[in-house]
Amino acid sequence: MSNLRDAVGLCIPYGKANSQYETEFEPATGTIWGYFNPRGTACFSLGLLKDIRGHDSALATNGGKVEVEGVTFAASHYVLASRTPRVFNLGGDLALFVLLIKARDRDALAHYAKLCIDNMYPRIRSFSCRNLTTISLVQGDALGGGFECALSSDVIVAEESAQMGLPEILFNLFPGMGAYSLLARRIGMRAAEELILSGRVLPAQELHEMGVVDVLAPDGQGESAVRQWIAKNAKRRNGLQAAAPRRPRPEDDEPHRARADAPHGFG
Repeated sequence: MSNLRDAVGLCIPYGKANSQYETEFEPATGTIWGYFNPRGTACFSLGLLKDIRGHDSALATNGGKVEVEGVTFAASHYVLASRTPRVFNLGGDLALFVLLIKARDRDALAHYAKLCIDNMYPRIRSFSCRNLTTISLVQGDALGGGFECALSSDVIVAEESAQMGLPEILFNLFPGMGAYSLLARRIGMRAAEELILSGRVLPAQELHEMGVVDVLAPDGQGESAVRQWIAKNAKRRNGLQAAAPRRPRPEDDEPHRARADAPHGFG
């Protein structure tokens, strides 16, 4: 490997061409950078979900390794971010929901829900890779399923102007892609319930004070904050992985994989 590839910040694109989920690898730190780049509304469209799943299933199958320019690398960190300015992700594809509800197509709705679970669950489990730390970089709005997705990582880094929340309750729905359990691991069950039932969208500063956001960064400095966190914790990764209180045991979450038919909102 050349000295150039040892430079921190040098990222090499890899993966499927014209994907709605763009991926890069930073060899110096062993970091995958994944960026939502949806066509149209910045939500979890079927196309985006399928592209994420295509990348992440290969990562899990290969034991946390990726192939970049013909070379296989072991990943130590996996950052999830967005290419859409001021938006992380707005959650479920509401236009699709309306279409399928009008058509009374329950099977298609269940298929969408399962695809969401098939994307969320592996990330919550760190793709079954004990040495892989997942990080969400939130540089804009993360609502509903977008917030749940951010919560699925071990670490959340958010820029100051970012806002996050679960507005489903305002529409007589419930965030059904892990919000309650993921929040409870960070701030406790009572605070998680209060936040979900309020339907409030909160600024990153307040979420940082609550313990939901781990690192608060000035606007425009989110990626730098991620790299600083990785560098700061590089020499104690084994201890952090062993402690990892937010990671579920297999028996804690396995039943939730069969919940696609439950009445809830999809973010």
